[in-house]
Amino acid sequence: MSEDQITFAGCPTPSIRLGVGTWAWGDKATWGMGGYDADFTEDTIRDAWEVSLDAGISLFDTAEVYGGGRSERIIGRLIAEDPTRRHQLVIATKFMPSPWKLNVRTALLSAARASRDRLGVETIDLYQIHGPISLRSHAAMADALAAAHQEGLIRAAGVSNYSNREMGAIHSELAARGMALASNQIEYSLLRRRPESTGLLAACRRLGVVPLAYSPIGQGRLTGKYSVSNPPPGKRNFSGHPMEQVDRIVGELQRIGEEHGRTPSQVALNWIIAKGAVPIPGAKNAEQATENAGALGWQLDGPEIAALDQIGLEGQRKLQHRIWQHG
Repeated sequence: MSEDQITFAGCPTPSIRLGVGTWAWGDKATWGMGGYDADFTEDTIRDAWEVSLDAGISLFDTAEVYGGGRSERIIGRLIAEDPTRRHQLVIATKFMPSPWKLNVRTALLSAARASRDRLGVETIDLYQIHGPISLRSHAAMADALAAAHQEGLIRAAGVSNYSNREMGAIHSELAARGMALASNQIEYSLLRRRPESTGLLAACRRLGVVPLAYSPIGQGRLTGKYSVSNPPPGKRNFSGHPMEQVDRIVGELQRIGEEHGRTPSQVALNWIIAKGAVPIPGAKNAEQATENAGALGWQLDGPEIAALDQIGLEGQRKLQHRIWQHG
């Protein structure tokens, strides 16, 4: 796939092949910011931001619930420090459609205004529904997104954690209101290939929806940093697999990486790009941002992709409560 093929419908942006997920920038309980990772600070986040931008990475994904708005505020401060770079940014955030928000239009408009203010932008480039958990219909959700677009709060609309059926429904409702569905943010990696086996990636291609892949390196499992004898710390249990299985995949990533002068995580990210999705790995410092950027500028060949396909794992079925933690 050529590097000019992925853009967000309804959002006038350059092509995007790789982004940055900023859940860690706001969530102290899971990721540190004073917890187990004492070296993770707003200064290291600033370094990651600058390195990413210098590498041509423009998409930064956040959410109103990440640290109770802290992630959005950090991004807002970074934008304010150098507003001349705003034109190269694609800022994406999310609305949490909690079931008790029965007047979803009012709730979404209020949340979008608050996110816009925390981010310090005039318009949110990509506004996503955090998960299909609302008690309101897809039509009501589409009405709310269309109202936010009409008010100039958002440029493009997306969703997160939507199934084939749910994505098709919101796509149709938005189309009836003159809007496109730009994206669907899903957990996708060599440790969770369910979006392929369920036909979700194929549905995204058919509808012109960009799949954004969160946890693309299995929350660090595919970097080679962790192993059976050194498991990941904290609450990193998404798409859990025995580390013996993970170690086999990492071994193949290392083998392929040696042929390209790349690391296991860079190979894992490039595999996702080859599948037509946009990975959004986290980056807590300049080193991690540089590592992520190394996934760009080269391509796996067909046999290498096939070899990774053969050892990739299906992944557990997503539990609904996980939407409350991430998107």
